[in-house]
Amino acid sequence: IEVVFEKAYCEYRLNRVESSLKTIEGAAEQTDKLKELYGQVLYRLERYDECKSVYTDLIRNSQDEYEEERKTNLGAVVAAMSQWEKAQMDSLGLPESTYELCYNAACSLIGQGQLTEALNKLRQAEELCRVSLAEDSDVTEEDIESELAVIHSQMAYIMQLQGRTDEALQLYNQVIKLKPSDVGLLAVTANNIITINKDQNVFDSKKKVKLTNAEGVEYKLAKKQLQAIDFNKALLAMYTNQAEQCRKLSSSLQSQNPRHPLPVLIQVAQLSREKQHSRAVELLQQFSDQNPDKASGIKLTMAQLYLVQGHVTKACDVLRSIEEFKHKSGMVSALVTMYSHEEDIDSAIDVFKQAIEHYQSEQPGSAAHLALVREAANFKLKYGRKKEAISDLEQLWKQNTNDVHTLAQLISAYSLVDTDKAKALSRHLPSADTMSFNVDVDELENSHGATYVRKKAAKVVGENLPKEQSHGEIKKKRKKKKGKLPKNYDPKAAPDPERWLPMRERSYYRGKKKGKKKEQIGKGTQGATAGATAELDASKTASSPPTSPRPGSAAGSSTAAAGGVVPPRQQKPAASGATRKKAPQKKKKGGKGGW
Repeated sequence: IEVVFEKAYCEYRLNRVESSLKTIEGAAEQTDKLKELYGQVLYRLERYDECKSVYTDLIRNSQDEYEEERKTNLGAVVAAMSQWEKAQMDSLGLPESTYELCYNAACSLIGQGQLTEALNKLRQAEELCRVSLAEDSDVTEEDIESELAVIHSQMAYIMQLQGRTDEALQLYNQVIKLKPSDVGLLAVTANNIITINKDQNVFDSKKKVKLTNAEGVEYKLAKKQLQAIDFNKALLAMYTNQAEQCRKLSSSLQSQNPRHPLPVLIQVAQLSREKQHSRAVELLQQFSDQNPDKASGIKLTMAQLYLVQGHVTKACDVLRSIEEFKHKSGMVSALVTMYSHEEDIDSAIDVFKQAIEHYQSEQPGSAAHLALVREAANFKLKYGRKKEAISDLEQLWKQNTNDVHTLAQLISAYSLVDTDKAKALSRHLPSADTMSFNVDVDELENSHGATYVRKKAAKVVGENLPKEQSHGEIKKKRKKKKGKLPKNYDPKAAPDPERWLPMRERSYYRGKKKGKKKEQIGKGTQGATAGATAELDASKTASSPPTSPRPGSAAGSSTAAAGGVVPPRQQKPAASGATRKKAPQKKKKGGKGGW
């Protein structure tokens, strides 16, 4: 009984939080020290509502030097409720005199989606931290940067949410290089870097994921943070083609979070990479049957898989089964497009019909309702369903009788069904006088948009033309030049009927006459003559048995060839005793030692 606080505190420090809670609740008397520890234990157990009540009571009934610490803890509780439970918190009037209080206020703003205000609050916390730590002479610059690491990491997170990934990545890497002692901070920072990398730079992600496996991380982070890290590990295994590890991690996550759709989606993504689409669809169908309240996103993924396989009609059936999105304009547009691709016009019209009936009962006459009616009418007219388009056009015209375009469409549709009705409606068309516009033709032609428009000159009929027009507007016709005739052209003789054929294909072609070959003087190897070349030509000599090798020559030498010896390539010998010298060059003027 005397050491109940010490026992509960030791259990808390040994991460036996449940045991510590039992010890505190079983104490005979709830002292202020036990209440302080009770608040810490409730925070670790993520029982934020009870924790908030404990700290509020402590702040109200205590007056000592630890009031600022209690307010800081209360600010942390409010921030956790805002971030993890998305609770809208009323202002508790907590001061922002210290950088810890300012930091917690920024975290609360992040949970509420006020990112710009949160970033400004973090800059304020950074300034307060520098000022407070600079007063201590024993604190070094490295100590200040280490203390600022958590603020910088939170700044980077806001930048990442704002899409400023390059700046966020730079700040994250600065935090990692400092190697702070807080393993929770390192794990969160490394995880956020992995989310920026996605399926790129996987080698860096594999190094960063080791920081999330450090000892004691599970006691430093909230359950949702640990869950997000585990999801990212499974995704990283998929991106690095570790299929077995991905399946193992996603199955474990599904058993731990049976109602969470993400583990199932990770398994489906892995199966899709392995082209096992049928198995992926089975998993999605099984999850949607077990969790109908979370089936919307699952069914959208199922429809996408059907489209990948080319089963458009099945995808449409799945989409039409999603009651939450069934009558949304985007869903109607997607379904009509897919049915039109399959040439199933009746099903597309049925989609329009159901959506119009829904808006007719829920939001009659609204902009969305009239837009759907307009699109349905245009679609029916496009595919020749004018009879079915009449009711839609009449509804639109009754909403706005001054809409001439809709009236014209309605008259066109009635002209094929009921001519009398078409004539009766034609009376509502405006007259030609009211539809004419007072347009200045000259101004229109000289406008900027008519720069490249050219008006053709009108032809003037008559004998006497004005002198100005005779020179400027009437162009003389150019005379056609006569083609050149061949030199041996004879106008009396009939032309050769085969003149269009190549010479070799003509009937009278006999080929070229073979004359005596001219002696090729100066050609061949150096020093050889035409006569010697003829003698060395083996094709012109009668075949004879090989001669015996001459004395002093090696049999089968590489220099011997059939028919004779290949003459060596000659070179002009240099004069004996003479050396080649370079002529001296004159020195250029104006340069110092230049050549």
